[in-house]
Amino acid sequence: MSTLTATAEEQPRTTAPDRPAYRVTGRRVLSSEWAKLWSLRSTWITLALGLLFLVAFGLIAASHYKSGIGSGHQDRDFATATAVSLSLFGTNFAQLALGVLGVLVTAGEYSTGMIRSTLAAVPRRLPVLWSKAVVFGLVALAVGTLGAFVAFLFGSQIVSGTPAAMGLSHAGVVRSLLGAGLYLGLVGVIGTALGALLRSVAGGISVLVASLMLVPGLISLLPSSWQDNISPYLPSNAGESMFALTHDSTTLSPTAGLLVFLGWTALALAGAAYRLVRSDV
Repeated sequence: MSTLTATAEEQPRTTAPDRPAYRVTGRRVLSSEWAKLWSLRSTWITLALGLLFLVAFGLIAASHYKSGIGSGHQDRDFATATAVSLSLFGTNFAQLALGVLGVLVTAGEYSTGMIRSTLAAVPRRLPVLWSKAVVFGLVALAVGTLGAFVAFLFGSQIVSGTPAAMGLSHAGVVRSLLGAGLYLGLVGVIGTALGALLRSVAGGISVLVASLMLVPGLISLLPSSWQDNISPYLPSNAGESMFALTHDSTTLSPTAGLLVFLGWTALALAGAAYRLVRSDV
């Protein structure tokens, strides 16, 4: 009996091998958000709609301008149009699609409850917000830039031989097209921030549409002196100055418009970050 006991005590004890420690890194969070973005069917559909709106409405505007030139009855709104302004006519429609998808990227996780699993995997929280904003912002930037150049290349062919005709070599054309893509990318980031700030798909979309489309109309009801001081700094007007080919005393320069719109984007992200850190999910 003592021999068996001694033998058992002499046998080495086996322990389970240590598991490698899992580290949460920025690259892994970005990779996770990238995978989640493309796993949703709504991503493909909404991005396709944004691209379609940008290209289709640009070509429709160019065709309408060409038909007006041919008939001799040109609309006043198209009197000073250029190939750039006609091609980017669909920007206002594309921004809704990309902005709404940005809201869905963050607010959608709150509505399904998936945000709890996300934040359990990334306890520091803020890297989740930054990763969502970066990933979707770059995707919206790529889609917006692609759509702007495609719309211009085809639209410029439609208006060839008219006073609106322009090419890529004309001064300011490439800058305007890149500015339109950057504007749409930042709209996507703002939508992402609003979704995280309000944690509601309906609420985020409502605030987004109001900020970009309704508030400028309400400002037009104010006295002229107030309009001149407020209107250029609204998100939509500041963003429009980023890709406008010409400017006057009532609009911001492209650089100033970019800085103002970046300020609005930073404000939305700051609000989303504050609530994400301070409030429970």
